[in-house]
Amino acid sequence: MHEQLRLLENPLSQESDQLEVPTGYRGLYAFHKYWGKKPHELMRFIVGLLTSPADLVLDPFVGSGTSAREALLHKRRFIGCDINPIACAITRLLSSPPRLETVTNGFAAVTGQVRDDILKTYRLEKGGGIASHYLWDGPVLKSVWQSNGLRMRRTELKPTDHDVSLMEIYKNYVNPLKFPHLFTNSRINAEAGLTVGDLFTGRALRNIDVLLSAIESLDADQRDALRLCLTAASGQMTNMVFAITNRGKTRGERALKVEVGSWVIGYWRPTVHFEINVWNCFARRVEKLIDALSTTDPLCGTKIAHFSNEVLSKKREAYVGCLDCRSLLASLPDQSVNLVVTDPPHSNRIPYLELSAMWNSLLGCPADFDHEIVVSEARARSKSVDAYTADIQGTLLQLSRVLKPHGAMVFLFNARNSSDWAALRPAMAINSSSAQLRYIGCFPAQYSTGSVVQDNRAGSLRHDYALVFSGSAGLSEARLTMLNKVQGWSYDLPPNSIAKTDT
Repeated sequence: MHEQLRLLENPLSQESDQLEVPTGYRGLYAFHKYWGKKPHELMRFIVGLLTSPADLVLDPFVGSGTSAREALLHKRRFIGCDINPIACAITRLLSSPPRLETVTNGFAAVTGQVRDDILKTYRLEKGGGIASHYLWDGPVLKSVWQSNGLRMRRTELKPTDHDVSLMEIYKNYVNPLKFPHLFTNSRINAEAGLTVGDLFTGRALRNIDVLLSAIESLDADQRDALRLCLTAASGQMTNMVFAITNRGKTRGERALKVEVGSWVIGYWRPTVHFEINVWNCFARRVEKLIDALSTTDPLCGTKIAHFSNEVLSKKREAYVGCLDCRSLLASLPDQSVNLVVTDPPHSNRIPYLELSAMWNSLLGCPADFDHEIVVSEARARSKSVDAYTADIQGTLLQLSRVLKPHGAMVFLFNARNSSDWAALRPAMAINSSSAQLRYIGCFPAQYSTGSVVQDNRAGSLRHDYALVFSGSAGLSEARLTMLNKVQGWSYDLPPNSIAKTDT
């Protein structure tokens, strides 16, 4: 009877043995690119299965903010943090979306201030039209595109002296944007000394500067939303947008025209690339946010706490802090959390702060590279596997302290090499005598969509594992039963996690 009442109180739990196949990112989840996004279907499933309304959910690596939004949508309290400023900004927007009129009014103000000033830098010689794209082959301008306002419709023009001279006006523009020191890291095509001038044309930098100045003049709520729109659009404003010139060659077909690619990951500056109209990039991203807000969002107006203890005392529903997770965890009481769900850094798969340098510069937020928990191939950072292992194990120790005895922890993780699992291996020891954390089992956690990063190359990872742990008292029989129904559920360890010496 008690279990029936609990299910009526928490209807999500009635479906918690059905993990939905990820359908891709839509609405607010599609608003901003972030590295290694996790599907909302997965987070919804975990929250519904392992918590009840008003329970406290903790995510020490909030990333793209999916865990925060799903927890709040289902009436759970949430505490989270990330050392990456852009991650915190995205998470706050997902946790407390702006009102539609906030964005539309702010966009109208920016449009009135600077739209024409920006568009004049792309004006064509004949007819007074505006260029939408410039196709470059190294320093040579190959083609100028003009859109007629309809999707997939364009006119391709031969470059004129006017087009070249217009670009030259801004060639040496000095942008006040403070780009952080980057480290040499061949994995992400980064070089020490890389500047904004390497990533953007002078014209793009000038127009970004004009946009930022207009955004800074807005009220705080408008400013935060539109600044985040600018970061979301910034990748397509760079010299890193590759041109697709050989689509279909694997099928023996010949491409008939050049297509626009996208900024993928890292700082690769392809020789053949596009320069895209900055205003168009920004406006499309704002329109994407407006479209996502066109129906009233249930989290609109959520008050984000300034301090985590406001959530602990139930005065606020959510806290999102931009800080080292170890600092946050040290401030939390023993046995205060019902569920930890997190997607921690996976060894050297994604150096988040290095990849987010451009976004954080646009936000005007410095990044704490020294305290990031990650393995980086940038030697100057000294972020080794051994240091990462020690950092993750220290974090796990703190997480086990704050987790309630009947609470649960779900770590989303995968790595190709057995050595990359060393950080988690002590906690995953089956039949461990540890009194604070017990490994229960795992199930495969599918990615939302394929990408250029998660591609079809041999050896590419096809999914993560949801590693399920309990507090010292274990999980209830009801939750264990539901876990056992999950497709792919196993009480064993993931194959790659087993140390080579154990086999």
